[in-house]
Amino acid sequence: MTSKLDNALNFHQTALNVRAARQELLSSNVANGDTPNYKARDIDFSSVLSDALSSNIKKTGLTTTSQMHISPNATNSIVSQALYRVPQQPSADGNTVEMDAERAKFADNSIKYDASLTFISGQIRNLMTAIQER
Repeated sequence: MTSKLDNALNFHQTALNVRAARQELLSSNVANGDTPNYKARDIDFSSVLSDALSSNIKKTGLTTTSQMHISPNATNSIVSQALYRVPQQPSADGNTVEMDAERAKFADNSIKYDASLTFISGQIRNLMTAIQER
């Protein structure tokens, strides 16, 4: 039964993980908006999500050779797929962060993260209704 629940919620769970990792990248870009030579990074959400769903991210992540090593997590693997953004208007100090674009992408990603939470809540509500036989 739990495997069916996992399958039902897997897509949105994976999407939330990828969105959270993207949010960290975007917030890092905003935080380093005044740092000289900082290069803005982002991920291609659809390709990273499809890789995550097909479990390719786990294959490309870090591997450990000892039980004492820190275990790699999916967020680090997602961030490792980050690409550098080409600025529309580069700054004189080498920084490629464009604050207006970063804020817009940050807000868009936040809205889509909330939408995924809403979808998961709806799926859980439907499952609870089915369990309670209403």
